[in-house]
Amino acid sequence: MSGRQRTLFQTWGSSISRSSGALGCSSGTERPQSPGSSKAPLPAAAEAEPESDDDVLLVAVYEAEQRLSLENGGFCTSAGALWIYPTNCPVRDYQLHISRVALFCNTLVCLPTGLGKTFIAAVVMYNFYRWFPSGKVVFMAPTKPLVTQQIEACYQVMGIPQSHMAEMTGSTHAFTRKEIWCSKRVLFLTPQVMVNDLSRGACPAAEIKCLVIDEAHKALGNYAYCQVVRELVKFTNHFRILALSATPGSDIKAVQQVITNLLIGQVELRSEDSPDILAYSHERKVEKLIVPLGEELAAIQKTYIQILEAFAHSLIQRNVLMRRDISNLTKYQIILARDQFRKNPSPNIVGIQQGIIEGEFAICISLYHGYELLQQMGMRSLYFFLCGIMDGTKGMTRSKNELSRNEDFMKLYKYLECMFAHTRSTSANGISAIQQGGKKFVYGHPKLKKLEEVVIEHFKSWNAENTSGKKRDETRVMIFSSFRDSVQEIAEMLSQHQPIIRVMTFVGHASGKSTKGFTQKEQLEVVKQFRDGGYNTLVSTCVGEEGLDIGEVDLIICFDSQKSPIRLVQRMGRTGRKRQGRIVVILSEGREERIYNQSQSNKRNIYKAISSNRQVLHFYQRSPRMVPDGINPKLHKMFITHGVYEPEKPSRNLQRKSSIFSFKDGK
Repeated sequence: MSGRQRTLFQTWGSSISRSSGALGCSSGTERPQSPGSSKAPLPAAAEAEPESDDDVLLVAVYEAEQRLSLENGGFCTSAGALWIYPTNCPVRDYQLHISRVALFCNTLVCLPTGLGKTFIAAVVMYNFYRWFPSGKVVFMAPTKPLVTQQIEACYQVMGIPQSHMAEMTGSTHAFTRKEIWCSKRVLFLTPQVMVNDLSRGACPAAEIKCLVIDEAHKALGNYAYCQVVRELVKFTNHFRILALSATPGSDIKAVQQVITNLLIGQVELRSEDSPDILAYSHERKVEKLIVPLGEELAAIQKTYIQILEAFAHSLIQRNVLMRRDISNLTKYQIILARDQFRKNPSPNIVGIQQGIIEGEFAICISLYHGYELLQQMGMRSLYFFLCGIMDGTKGMTRSKNELSRNEDFMKLYKYLECMFAHTRSTSANGISAIQQGGKKFVYGHPKLKKLEEVVIEHFKSWNAENTSGKKRDETRVMIFSSFRDSVQEIAEMLSQHQPIIRVMTFVGHASGKSTKGFTQKEQLEVVKQFRDGGYNTLVSTCVGEEGLDIGEVDLIICFDSQKSPIRLVQRMGRTGRKRQGRIVVILSEGREERIYNQSQSNKRNIYKAISSNRQVLHFYQRSPRMVPDGINPKLHKMFITHGVYEPEKPSRNLQRKSSIFSFKDGK
């Protein structure tokens, strides 16, 4: 072979330009390359000489690819004779069935957490990767940590060559993303990135053959998932959608929105009681603990209702607020009343009076938010919220002035200040008030005492049953609370019980007033340390509910109730993955208990509507047939082998240690 000649495999991957066509990124397929090959174009002198057999064959392969991409929508008939299902993981009938359905119809898969939604996605993605050699397969997840987690998980299942996969988030430069779209075939990204790349033409929309959407219940309104599907349909209808979620929606209306927005033709729903998953799901025991408010909190609640009456009375007198049972009103109901007033103001209310009423609505909305905090989270959370109004950090000058003139309010505020002022200054720095101030911990809500009892009892009973002392036998606890101030309060309380309880907080990205948020790198590091046993108790906001592989958790405690069944299902999914799990829901007596019961009723109604009566929901009837007529891929089970996954950018140690609250030695 002459010095200028290269084999076909050496030439693949080079960007060669010929009169017959350019080997650029039009197909989007990254071709294999020998270790010693060059990616530089052929020298001009070599171009001028008669073409070698290898070069002629290269052009022939390229032209054949171009014809293939035009015929049958790019479907490879030889690869399409089979669809591959892996046996390197134990074969589960429900996963096999759902995978088959998802290959041939746009499908919403609703499986309880820990039962293999990502596994099903990997199987479907791999088969479309095989069937369409010049097509793209896209996996979308709502956050960067989830994107990072899912690319590795899919590799572990089906072993798609890592050189053909790429991860893209907002931190990936736009120019780099355009190159990745050209050179890679299986992309993992956030939906916002996809929207941006579609709008600027960087994403080859017509080449996308399979779109996987994680946490699909988010596809409501104008969320980025909905925008992506709308944009893709402008270019092509020839792509498959696979949507994944632990729960389809908060109510029937929300489920229908998801189905419509994502062009879903079929729902594959499994609940905890479905017979085909019972063999694979571990028992999860749910306990509901109802806690009375107690004398002190009940007295404060009574005073607070008097303050609410004083400010809501004017709105009721003017007939702009119709509900008169002040104690049962909600913040949301007052917002609806304000919106109604704005749309249809009374002809008797004009000019300056409208401004006065707007101000009264603003005060009532703020006060009712504080009322909900008091009932669910306790006195400290209420105090922190009121501090934001009174010290001006919330910018509510008029509310501050009006509240300052109310004698009952100022008495209550001073009372709370005496109890919790020291905790506000210390918690802002992530330092336990117990350790620094030397003051006894003040229980802002009776639920805190109950939570403390449940956690201590769990660790004591676990240690008694597992006397081997091995790290693998260590138990882990996860506690959910909706508000950061409450997360901080719970962590401070539990830090009194070191070293039995090694507690860590886990909050979202955005910064708060009393605690700083975690970057997404810090979130991943916290999860890693929790899985590895650096901490045995994680106190989390809603950021810990969805998607992330937290590891095996034996006890889940929900410190508040949620109107949406989605939130509760997601929280419960953190346990019972590999062994029996326990879930404890701690509720205040009365209003919070009613909210929880309503949420459970909504969940049952949704599952009943999907399972028993298809007429309630309207499905997309035009799911494209991705496989050409006359071809019916047959199931082929095979053992998939893969190497060790190597992250593109190894995770570094946290740079901002001060924002992470581990409560070790008071820090």
